Amino acid sequence: MKNLYIAEKPSVAREFAKALGVKDADKAGTKDGYIETADSIMTWCVGHLVTMSYPDAYDANLKRWSMETIPFVPTEYKYEIIDAASRQFNVVKKLLNRDDVGCIYVCTDSGREGEYIYRLVDQMAQVSKDKEKRRVWIDSQTEEEILRGIREAKELSAYDNLSDSAYLRAQEDYLMGINFSRALTLKYSQTVKNYLKTDKCVIAVGRVMTCVLGMIVKREREIREFVPTPFYRVIASLDGFDAEWKAVESSAYFQSPLLYKENGFKKEETAKHLIEQLSIDKPIEFKVAKVEKKIEKKAPPMLYNLAELQNDCSRLFKISPSDTLKIVQELYEKKLLTYPRTDARVLSTAVAKEIYKNISGLKKYAPLAGFADNIIAQGGYKGIAKSKYVNDKQITDHYAIIPTGQGFGALNSVSDTAKGVYDIVAKRFLSIFYPAAQYEKVSLILTRSITADGSEEGNTTEVSKAYDESFFANFKRLKSPGYMQISGIPGGDKKGEDEKLSPEMLESLGNLKKGQILPVNSLDIKEGETTPPKRYSSGTLILAMENAGQLIEDEELRSQIKGSGIGTSATRDSIITKLVTNKYIALNKKTQIVTPTFLGEIIYDVVYYSINNLLRAEMTASWEKGLTGVADGSISKEEYTEKMNSFVISNTELVKKLDNQYKITYIFDKVRPFYKK
Repeated sequence: MKNLYIAEKPSVAREFAKALGVKDADKAGTKDGYIETADSIMTWCVGHLVTMSYPDAYDANLKRWSMETIPFVPTEYKYEIIDAASRQFNVVKKLLNRDDVGCIYVCTDSGREGEYIYRLVDQMAQVSKDKEKRRVWIDSQTEEEILRGIREAKELSAYDNLSDSAYLRAQEDYLMGINFSRALTLKYSQTVKNYLKTDKCVIAVGRVMTCVLGMIVKREREIREFVPTPFYRVIASLDGFDAEWKAVESSAYFQSPLLYKENGFKKEETAKHLIEQLSIDKPIEFKVAKVEKKIEKKAPPMLYNLAELQNDCSRLFKISPSDTLKIVQELYEKKLLTYPRTDARVLSTAVAKEIYKNISGLKKYAPLAGFADNIIAQGGYKGIAKSKYVNDKQITDHYAIIPTGQGFGALNSVSDTAKGVYDIVAKRFLSIFYPAAQYEKVSLILTRSITADGSEEGNTTEVSKAYDESFFANFKRLKSPGYMQISGIPGGDKKGEDEKLSPEMLESLGNLKKGQILPVNSLDIKEGETTPPKRYSSGTLILAMENAGQLIEDEELRSQIKGSGIGTSATRDSIITKLVTNKYIALNKKTQIVTPTFLGEIIYDVVYYSINNLLRAEMTASWEKGLTGVADGSISKEEYTEKMNSFVISNTELVKKLDNQYKITYIFDKVRPFYKK
């Protein structure tokens, strides 16, 4: 009996063939659609071979869009072979059902979509349930990992929950896409066509796509409606440094309505009044109220998951999330990186035990060879299992993206951008084995007493009070770069405000004593102005999707966010691409900045006044969390199906009853001026 290995694409099947000892595997099987040896057969899909049937496959009358035929919710779903892939499907079907095939090893991508690709083929090929089927789950395409995956392959049934989740995700997108797109098109397309003076208009909506469109439109409208607010800060200039006033509890202005936040005023007159109060007694001197010296540590960042990598590549290389995924997939298939479609930013306990192999391999990567050699020589990897960078509970399908330490010859065949992507992943990986960066930090609080009425200027009272006004100054210098030797010091050669001080000056400030008096050279007003929120870039949009609609740029804060985001690591880039293709958003290729189009804002308003829940990030994230629950067995397939069907039916019926086209055109008129050329 022979073993049959079925991969997701030809290149992967050939890597399995090489691992199993097939000579000239790169050239084998191109003509026949499979590779066969005395004891093994390797074949492949070409992505999806099977797809869900359109509604007219259920009933010819459903081909015509009509309010009478929706909501359309099948009790059993129909599937069909994709025409362009029919030849390969027939090859795979024949092999799966061969009498001499004893065990089928499922080697499609190790994730929900890869599971779905095989299960559909198995279903349509009507493979006997009596055949032994095993699931190969791997994290890279190195020979060692492939052989481990085959050796440790579990029965396919162990992944039935993941399969259920995959089917439900597809059914959910199918139901919402068909029912909501038809309902909204039938209800509003004529209104939109008349308004835009166009021949046709299909209002395409989707579970994730529409939510992401909503995020982009909302952000654009926040920017559009933003009104800058001036504020005024009081800055004291002393010998060698500046200090900033803040309204702490001892201040005459503590919690005053005159404040713009704690360190500024709404009006310049108030800032001037404070300076007058501080300047009554000459000379102007401050008392040192507090001196704090400490060493501040900054740990290496967490490892890359796909979203983090897509964000950094958008920022550093100005490439889209879709292009990033293509590059990382290529590096994965060339055995350079581990599996890319992961949400985890940590390593598993199992891989941590052998992580020295990955590090040792990087000795052959010239740009970082010295760092890798030092880590091995110093044993910097030995305690990693007890660090925050290893956590099995934070891993669902795969651990973080890291270098395999192999395949360096393949770097000669990739683009310069791909080389850059590999380099930042390798640097991030090696960084976690180096110590934290250390900063010397000095914090000062300086005070000056004033006598005031404790209220607004000009509002005198019979009794005046004494208050202590406080000025703050913080300084730090990089003492030990630690991991930054690998990743680079943030800001390159540019020095921040805190780093302008010499080591001698920093030491001098740190030696100040409480109660010491310092002369003030001047008190000045520094005017500022509030700024609007930033537009999303393709990278920050990916991060916002990962964090359920919140753009959280601070890495430590992001790491605290738990729960499912909008879409998955495997689908977020395609959602952005689809919105661009539909001309709902525009993506600037040079800057990677994302903006809505006029049509995109129109679609947003149509959805806002009909199926508003589709625009709610928390709602979309809850669907994704539910699918995760199905995959881990905490939610039943039947429970999820019931909620899904109910949502589709109730919202479709709601749209059918609406009569608000007049309101829609009124809203369109408010948006149009922003798109006139």
